[in-house]
Amino acid sequence: GAVERASTSVTVGLLSATAIRFTLNSHYTAKGSTLTGPQEVSLSDGGLLWNGQVYRQLTFTPETDEASFTLEGITIGKDFHWERNEAQTFRGTLRLMVEEDQILCINELPVEDYLCSVISSEMSPNCSMEFLKASAVISRSWLYAQMQRRQTRAQGSHAFFAFTKTDTELTRWTDREAHTTFDVCADDHCQRYQGITRATTDAGHQAVAATAGEVLTCGNEVCDTRFSKCCGGITEAYDACWDNTRLDYLQPVRDDMNASHHPLPDLSDEQQARQWICSTPDACCNTTDKDMLRQILNDFDLPTTDFYRWHVHYTQEQLSALIKQRSGIDFGLISDLQPVLRGASGRIIELRIIGSRQSLIVGKELEIRRWLSKTHLYSSAFVVDRTTNGDFILHGAGWGHGVGLCQIGAAIMALHGADYKQILAHYYQHTTLFQLW
Repeated sequence: GAVERASTSVTVGLLSATAIRFTLNSHYTAKGSTLTGPQEVSLSDGGLLWNGQVYRQLTFTPETDEASFTLEGITIGKDFHWERNEAQTFRGTLRLMVEEDQILCINELPVEDYLCSVISSEMSPNCSMEFLKASAVISRSWLYAQMQRRQTRAQGSHAFFAFTKTDTELTRWTDREAHTTFDVCADDHCQRYQGITRATTDAGHQAVAATAGEVLTCGNEVCDTRFSKCCGGITEAYDACWDNTRLDYLQPVRDDMNASHHPLPDLSDEQQARQWICSTPDACCNTTDKDMLRQILNDFDLPTTDFYRWHVHYTQEQLSALIKQRSGIDFGLISDLQPVLRGASGRIIELRIIGSRQSLIVGKELEIRRWLSKTHLYSSAFVVDRTTNGDFILHGAGWGHGVGLCQIGAAIMALHGADYKQILAHYYQHTTLFQLW
């Protein structure tokens, strides 16, 4: 049903702030007048103060398709190691409303324009066309799955608790259930959307146009096509990271062109996980080829080169202080980190933290990564070693949650001649390519 009613425009949450500044770069209309140039809006008595008047909401509508606005102070990479603030330029309509004592900025634009921007900001423009086409189908499918999910939530049929805590256990899985006033947000929490700030590339447009309207489906549902930077050799199952639902198309896959010849090791077994993570098995995403990576990663991801296998070193004092700061829980001196449950890719789903004051099991994947790093640990696929003086060394694999398509692996598949349909079929098994329009 939802497939037939596909909307062709999308609403994106750009930012929330108590005051916002933006510039209309061409003619827009709002409250009956035609405008251009710098604008300021601030909060006043629960409303929006603009040009001396207070409004409940404001909508700035472009007079042409090419019209754009520039919004200041957008955070990109929130809480990640490359977080920064910048002014960004967007096409389409700008809507402002008050939400939780903040001004919420929402951009409404055609789905295909949104996708051109996402492909350009998620990917390097030098990627091969087949990889970009696969990315376009994934972004479009993921987007429609979110829109569908928001519709279901609006009908109130979806009770969702992202957080559970008992005396012995704390589990949090971070998903996109949070967005109720718009379809998706503009940062890595959803998909990186930077309007036309990064010159949207011809290649990006071409990939979106070549796959116009194509989504992946499984049964009669549009697939929630997750993806991450580098799986570390085996992709992870959906329920290892998010709610405990089995999705047939998000199951572990060996990241290898000859995957059928290589059975999956059982990485839920601690000994096999250690062997896997401490070696560098062949995989599409196991590459150090700088030229190849330049084709795949954009400028702010390029400095990260040790994504397939990596390690982090903490003294016992550093680790104890870090976990206290990041979790808000005082464990005392940390004496051990013990994996309780691992997923198919070796990622830890539940980790027991043992301290002199208390012990607790923490999950899922993102919460573990958050507690064990000042930003985010590359992944939760790691094993722990101790030095003679009690330091902790984490040896890890992969970058990101590892579910669905592995971007570096897929890009390498494309360079080896796989087309976008083969790439999609490899990472998302049991799916059909379906033309929405």
